[in-house]
Amino acid sequence: MNQKKFIIHETPISELFWITRTLIEDNRGSFSRLFCSEELKSVGFDLPIAQVNITKTEKKGIIRGLHFQLPPYSEHKIIYCLKGEVFDIALDLRRSSPTFLKYHSIILSESENNAYSIPQGFAHGFQSLTDDVEMVYFHSHPYRKQFETGVNPFDPMVNVKWPLPVTGISERDRSFLLLDNNYTGVKIK
Repeated sequence: MNQKKFIIHETPISELFWITRTLIEDNRGSFSRLFCSEELKSVGFDLPIAQVNITKTEKKGIIRGLHFQLPPYSEHKIIYCLKGEVFDIALDLRRSSPTFLKYHSIILSESENNAYSIPQGFAHGFQSLTDDVEMVYFHSHPYRKQFETGVNPFDPMVNVKWPLPVTGISERDRSFLLLDNNYTGVKIK
């Protein structure tokens, strides 16, 4: 039997999807797949995996993001929460997109077996909703410091409604510039 290992869900933003992993359980425990290039082509992840990263966040309320890389190293990311729970957002920065500067949020958690598929041209960030959060990221391009940038997570033009009081944020993330009306976004293609 060739059962699909992922259920793909659309969001109100084009090319942005969330994914549910199919869990197979028996008396030994469980099995679920984190990545399958054949199945995940349907969410636009058709590039090779260039890098896999794990983040650990110790306390609830901590914000990480909003991060992205500029072309030619713009990344498609698939993100899972392996332990704990996060409020995860993807911000559309694609030039000429009808949802430019709109964000979509989802709760990612170990208990839901879900993931976010975030295409090129989006900034990504999250707030930990529990202590001891672990996340894994699959990236379509390697990290390039000179192409890395971000959007301030408190930018009033974006107006993210973070669900918890902020208990921590890096100086780098706090120092990302605020957008203004002259910001034209990221050209991907």
